[in-house]
Amino acid sequence: MITLVSSTNRPNSKTRAIVDLYASLLKEKGISYQVLDLADLPEDFTVYALYSYTGKNEQFNKLTSMVSNSDKFIFVVPEYNASFPGVLKAFIDGLDYPYTFKNKKAALVGISSGMQGSNLALSHLTDIFNYLGMHILALKPKLAHIEKNFDGQIITNKLYQELIEQQIEQFLEF
Repeated sequence: MITLVSSTNRPNSKTRAIVDLYASLLKEKGISYQVLDLADLPEDFTVYALYSYTGKNEQFNKLTSMVSNSDKFIFVVPEYNASFPGVLKAFIDGLDYPYTFKNKKAALVGISSGMQGSNLALSHLTDIFNYLGMHILALKPKLAHIEKNFDGQIITNKLYQELIEQQIEQFLEF
């Protein structure tokens, strides 16, 4: 099963809309998936789910079990201040180290309002996942100017659509 990760806790985000697009493309191919949306994290998870509270927050445990029980991930990563959202880093920090991602596989997709397409964010996240022993697919679409190239349901940029389709095909063989 592939876990699609909406890597922000911002409600009604473009990130989640892109996750939903990936979900529809996987569904068309008959591929099993689940969605892990960081908007579903408990508001106080950095205080009452980590460190001395590990394993005691049921809402956090539900999301971490989705990660533990999956071998392949597609992370849709928005650019926040030239990197990825801090909530994603805090979530990763709350997972079982170093075993959660070891020898698992991931594809990364960057989105941004600006022209970088979340390039630095994907680079930072790749470094972290490599450190944790995860294998990252080389093709990482960087969807810049997302508001101009995505109407909330359909990618309107032909190149972006082609990159997404290529990434899914490569990831299924990865």
